[in-house]
Amino acid sequence: MSQDSTTVPETSRKLSGRRRREIVAVLLFSGGPIFESSIPLSVFGIDRQDAGVPRYRLLVCAGEDVPLRTTGGLELTAPYGLEALSRAGTVVVPAWRSITQPPPTAALDALRRAHEEGARIVGLCTGAFVLAAAGLLDGRPATTHWMYAPTLAKRYPSVHVDPRELFVDDGDILTSAGTAAGIDLCLHIVRTDHGADAAGALARRLVVPPRRSGGQERYLDRSLPEEIGADPLAEVVAWALEHLHEQFDVEALAARAYMSRRTFDRRFRSLTGSAPLQWLITQRVLQAQRLLETSDYSVDEVAGRCGFRSPVALRGHFRRQLGSSPAAYRAAYRARRPQGGPGDRTDRPERAERLDRLERGERLDRAELGEQRPGEHSMPLRRPGAPLAHPHHAPHPHSGADPGKPESDAYAPRLPEQATGRAPGRPTLPGQRERPVG
Repeated sequence: MSQDSTTVPETSRKLSGRRRREIVAVLLFSGGPIFESSIPLSVFGIDRQDAGVPRYRLLVCAGEDVPLRTTGGLELTAPYGLEALSRAGTVVVPAWRSITQPPPTAALDALRRAHEEGARIVGLCTGAFVLAAAGLLDGRPATTHWMYAPTLAKRYPSVHVDPRELFVDDGDILTSAGTAAGIDLCLHIVRTDHGADAAGALARRLVVPPRRSGGQERYLDRSLPEEIGADPLAEVVAWALEHLHEQFDVEALAARAYMSRRTFDRRFRSLTGSAPLQWLITQRVLQAQRLLETSDYSVDEVAGRCGFRSPVALRGHFRRQLGSSPAAYRAAYRARRPQGGPGDRTDRPERAERLDRLERGERLDRAELGEQRPGEHSMPLRRPGAPLAHPHHAPHPHSGADPGKPESDAYAPRLPEQATGRAPGRPTLPGQRERPVG
């Protein structure tokens, strides 16, 4: 179950008599990254009862009999060993040092035993590989850092890997995406145990949002398993990434692989951890994201250059994956970039929000539509359905606009063209290059 679900699966086992629900054991290994390791220590190991956060009892356990050296050459000393796991109601594996190395057998045995006795098992980031090696994720949904999700899916095909989620709660087994998503999952555990007020109080102490919306989609890259180079599908995947600007579907990819659609789907999912259609859409959205950040192509042109059949298709998939319209995303991205000119604008985030609302079909009041700064031309944003100027109106000869350069729609949504007149004194928008706000 994802972080957006409103119900939490019931734990299927009762705790054995010697385990206590308020005891959290954190299992550390040598070579583990210090950030992920510190997250459960900070969440469950500090007494914040004065802020309304119920107290947990923390046991920091060494997962192996070697010096625990972490990133930066620091050496840690854990006060407990694997035997302390027998008292914990929750066992957290913050991370694993290498996705290519098998975890220690003794630690895997201790995790299996804890699960059999009803303990809740949590894997943060690459800690999911330890849970998978113990067989605790077989037949279950799970997630991990998007960069390692394909490898997890390939190495453990019985695990239902979802690289889109920040965390997955399957009742007595929980996993999270990379790094900061560990905070999201730990806050979710506090929320599950003690309610939203306690989780909110803890989030305020940590200066983080109590619940982040969305998932890993906005962070995904062209990630593929390390072993893909030896797989026959590698050539097909490489071809798809190089030809995203062309319109092709999964049937075409299956044909290039000389496979039936069903066989291709099964092989592709085992290789990447994702259905081929979802993977292809994600790659097209990622390409659109890059073009919106680095070019002045209009949204319509971006859609065509990323293989979408229409701008409407791009907008729908873009919003589902990134939670924003393409135009609003571009405006917000440019607002975050360092600006140095005298004409820099500071209200771009607000304009991005208005663009987003316009593309959703919301009506804006006159103040929002006609807002302008002293000395600027009045150019209010159009409401959906408002008349448009003639699409072939040429730019003013002295305007400085470059008719050969693609127009930017970073600050005005693209609407269905209608042949109408324009109001006196109002500049036309569709046929000329807009003056950048910045």
